[in-house]
Amino acid sequence: MSHLPTRLPDWMRARFTDGQRFMILCVVVGVLCGLAAVGFHYAIEGVFHLVTSTAQKLGGWQFWAVLGLAPAVGALVVGIILQKLAPSAAGSGIPQTKKAYYNDFGKLSWLEGMWRFVLGTLYVGMGNALGREGPTVHMCSAIASTVGQWAFRAKSRVQAMVPVGMGAGIAAAFNAPLSAITFVFEELLDDFSTKALGGIVVAVVISAAVSRTILGEEPVLNVHFVDQFQTAPWMLIAVPLGLAAAGTGHLLVRVLLWSRERMRNLSMPLWVRTTGGGLGVGILGLSAFALTGLLGEPQMGVFSIGYGSLDAAFDAKLAVGALLILFVFKFVAVVLSYSSGGSGGLFSPTLFLGGMLGGLFGLGLVTLDQHVHLLHHSALPDEAVGACVLLGMGAMFASVVRCPFTSLLIIFEMTRSYSLMLPLMVGNVISYYLASRWQSVPLYNALLLQDGVSLRQMPAYRGAQDYRNLPVATIMTHEVLSLKASMNAADALEFLKGQQSNYHGYPVVDAEKKLVGMAMHHELDEWLAAGEERSLEELLASQKVISISSEVAIREAARLMVRYDYAQLPILSTTTTGKVLGIITLNDIARQQNAIDRQIDG
Repeated sequence: MSHLPTRLPDWMRARFTDGQRFMILCVVVGVLCGLAAVGFHYAIEGVFHLVTSTAQKLGGWQFWAVLGLAPAVGALVVGIILQKLAPSAAGSGIPQTKKAYYNDFGKLSWLEGMWRFVLGTLYVGMGNALGREGPTVHMCSAIASTVGQWAFRAKSRVQAMVPVGMGAGIAAAFNAPLSAITFVFEELLDDFSTKALGGIVVAVVISAAVSRTILGEEPVLNVHFVDQFQTAPWMLIAVPLGLAAAGTGHLLVRVLLWSRERMRNLSMPLWVRTTGGGLGVGILGLSAFALTGLLGEPQMGVFSIGYGSLDAAFDAKLAVGALLILFVFKFVAVVLSYSSGGSGGLFSPTLFLGGMLGGLFGLGLVTLDQHVHLLHHSALPDEAVGACVLLGMGAMFASVVRCPFTSLLIIFEMTRSYSLMLPLMVGNVISYYLASRWQSVPLYNALLLQDGVSLRQMPAYRGAQDYRNLPVATIMTHEVLSLKASMNAADALEFLKGQQSNYHGYPVVDAEKKLVGMAMHHELDEWLAAGEERSLEELLASQKVISISSEVAIREAARLMVRYDYAQLPILSTTTTGKVLGIITLNDIARQQNAIDRQIDG
């Protein structure tokens, strides 16, 4: 921060109150974030246009080679930079923003924002199947945090700038100011507090105005609906569509988390993983392009953001086969792109998949109408298909991102179509409710848990809800001090003395880092006093090891500890046999309960 002028903050401190300076800086952040988001939009579109136009110009086998290899080339460059220079620019950026806000007082470097811009442009622009919205959030949050660090001395004020940047980023990326505000509160703050609202609104309005001035007033997606749909029985399609979106969204989250964990456990450099993912995306994209071409007009929707194919689905230009191909191939491409460690977001892929799913239901509805006449005169067949595409987008967003208010508003703002709000609400509520029941921890928080980040500071895990049904991953201790199975008691105590550790118990792992048992500190003292020379592995050979996975409910963990009279339990990976992810102790559970009691007492 030393390279930025310091006189201006001092001048502002002398002339304006803290609140006035905050609002002034919100205006500045709104302008900067609007410009950055528009630049990011143009950069990704420009790179992808360069790739596709080059392929078309070359023609023949070179067309297929350029399109097929471009994602891998982009992934290779991005993977090298992520591994060497900018590890925080991997993934969507929203988990990183939440981590910084709650665990680091909102401190983000301007370098994080710069790398996010560069790597997101390369990765998504070269055709990998992720989106720009999550990276825009991270980039704009870094801009806001940098401005806050320059202008404010108090950590709380720096922290308060992060939601301002997040809102400004979403507003500019989606041209959706209302959704930006609700998303900040639902995803980051988890509390519709009026204290933060003023600054967020100012930045959102300014950022959206900048975006509209440069990009125009048109919504992100061009839909051609009638001005008003009449409420009719066919709108009940929202019920089965909501059920399908809940199941599909849950499957996407589970597969993505599982494959990401598997990828991270592979003993290979990050750039090898990202390049492999890029090759897979290239093959999938070309296959979908060829197959959809056989069914009509070839579609490039698997590559990059894919809104062109989504527009075609809105206009009912895609047949059942094309919709199914795009849905399946995009699903796999998204999982490959994200789990391999690339740089890009999940908003756009989620909306794309929801749109394809909705299109399938829409064509099914039109076919059914030929027999039972559900549509009557309330909608033309093509309009009904487009309406189902919109309903699918909203329901899928509610299932995957799990922000119910945002899932309603963002579809309205992206399409400017309000007349489908009632069926949209029905489908979104069904999808959101079921997805929440099937997995208690939302996607972005689950990604943080995979990265070993504690969620204890987040309001969703400190409020007056029944926390006992949450998974132990939300409150467990991630940084675990383990003992080697080859040590004897004297070696172990000497090692612990050097670590200045005095926990009650420690996981004991073998040479492959797999759990052998739990050694209590008092047991180590007793073995040493008895002159025991055997290794810990031999001493613990008869021990009955009680372990749990990170998805077990806190209630069940507490029950097991009481039943077996244990003060702690090791938590093991579900993807790598025997790998210790952390431990949960009775103190962890008591600390969580005390935090909730304090909040209830006010």
